[in-house]
Amino acid sequence: MKHNKNPNSNRSARMASTVQTTVAQILRDRFGDDKIISGVSLVGSVARGGTQFVHLYYYSRNPDITSVQRRLDEVTKTVRYELASRLDQKYVPEIKFEYDDTLDRAERLDKILENL
Repeated sequence: MKHNKNPNSNRSARMASTVQTTVAQILRDRFGDDKIISGVSLVGSVARGGTQFVHLYYYSRNPDITSVQRRLDEVTKTVRYELASRLDQKYVPEIKFEYDDTLDRAERLDKILENL
């Protein structure tokens, strides 16, 4: 029988994935008319501190990431409240939105390679 060294890691990964999917639905349902938020795509999630915190990584084509981050920070409490009503569990993790610049870096690298 195979033993997982850290049984909480699977639980944390499942929690992060569930939170990401549910928050994406909340953003679509509650903030679909918001010009800034409607352009946000959640591209990843990581649970930290067991399942106490979930970092949600997003991408946006909006070049003003500062305003996107500010707007996401403004709606975080509302999103978390809605998350609590949709998750079937006693404890709801804190959430934090973080910009993922992987696609931006890939585009810059492609342009560099094209110019070689």
